[in-house]
Amino acid sequence: MTDLEKTLLESVPTGLYIAGEWIAAEGDKTFDVRDPATNEVVRTIADASPADGIRALDAAVAAQDAWAATPPRTRSDILRRAFDLVQAHKEDLALLMTVEMGKPLAEARGEVGYGGEFLRWFSEEAVRISGRYGLNPEGTGHMVVSQRPVGPSFFVTPWNFPFAMATRKIAPALAAGCTVVIKPPALTPLTTIYFVKLLEEAGLPAGVVNVVQTSRSSALSAPIIADPRLRKLSFTGSTEVGRKLIAQAAEGVLRVSMELGGNAPFVVFEDADLDKAVEGALAAKFRNIGQACTAANRFIVHKDVADEFARRITERVDAMKIGRGTEEGVTIGPLIDDDAVAKAAELVGDAVERGATLLSGGKAVEGVGSFYEPTVLANVQAGSEILREEIFGPVLAIATFADEAEAVRLANDTEYGLVSYVFTQDLARGHRMIDALETGMMGLNVGVVSNAAAPFGGVKQSGVGREGGFEGIHEYLSTKYTLIPVD
Repeated sequence: MTDLEKTLLESVPTGLYIAGEWIAAEGDKTFDVRDPATNEVVRTIADASPADGIRALDAAVAAQDAWAATPPRTRSDILRRAFDLVQAHKEDLALLMTVEMGKPLAEARGEVGYGGEFLRWFSEEAVRISGRYGLNPEGTGHMVVSQRPVGPSFFVTPWNFPFAMATRKIAPALAAGCTVVIKPPALTPLTTIYFVKLLEEAGLPAGVVNVVQTSRSSALSAPIIADPRLRKLSFTGSTEVGRKLIAQAAEGVLRVSMELGGNAPFVVFEDADLDKAVEGALAAKFRNIGQACTAANRFIVHKDVADEFARRITERVDAMKIGRGTEEGVTIGPLIDDDAVAKAAELVGDAVERGATLLSGGKAVEGVGSFYEPTVLANVQAGSEILREEIFGPVLAIATFADEAEAVRLANDTEYGLVSYVFTQDLARGHRMIDALETGMMGLNVGVVSNAAAPFGGVKQSGVGREGGFEGIHEYLSTKYTLIPVD
């Protein structure tokens, strides 16, 4: 660990953030945060108990009415100041993410840019919350339709994008006038803690955002979700956990937003520009070391171009540099932990046993850290687990198809429906694919679709609700209708 990293880590508060104060957890309990590239403990921080979680909700409830009554321009200004502070501290945030999560520093910088845009976007949306007024069809009264904040919200965020997932939830909630309790992931909590320190510096009132990191996620979350004062739950993570949280939220009929698992198809037609398809594939698969719900999971390539596509991809993958994300030129950092490495190895082994051809990589890297080689598999056979399960690692699996109908069938053959990618130079075919593919998002001749101004979310078992775009703020607003009779 460098002196710069040590200084940065020492600037990250170790406590819980409740009612505007950094405090110790109940019983002074703590847990360690480790660098997955070295297994080194980088910070020991407070480990919240269920009682700490309720104290955080108490603070959010106490602050709710005042925050909802805060003028939209004031809320907007705070978010804009937070955006400016993020820009001023972008190198710190990027380095912090690389240390605790492992992604290459260049990608971490990209996440700071992407995540920061939610602060800027929703600072602008805060002053544009609107309603409507008009005479009813019968002419007997005037209809007033207005928007109100949903109320205290609880956020559970994932480890793979620790900055962007926090801003993507916190920014619209604050813009709408909702207070927040956020539980960052135990594997990568430091970035969220550092970000909330910037919110405090931006002038956010005490109690509006509260942070309760913990190593005991379910124990902390359950009583918060069960509390009748909570009105909103937002979760990003696996479909398995999402189902359980939805069931818990049903007891209180909470508003929920769920961004869950993905199994994204990446379809390459015979007329595709292969140069663009390869660049798109590298971005869609290997960004964040493949640890993204939007990562392309199944490469469905027309049989006439599959060999050439695989050859070009393998050439690029063979040139990738593996190492700690802070090292110059590294494109593949560590996976988040040894379990992730074991899962990647298991999926690759199953595919090879079923007849897939291993073109590159295919094994864990020996030594310290949770590293797995970037891997290319061709001729992946139907029934392989790698076509059914989310990989969450740097493994590119290629299967083939013969015609458009088969491509659509293979792409839709999953319970998930987050995002899809299609490469074709036929505009009419592209439009047909927009209509045919069962996903909430699609990239047409592009490998990255996320943008703060666009609605992010899926269909089927990839979740409910949208984050970002004009739609994002409405997840934190409830509609109220008032009738005023005509005298």
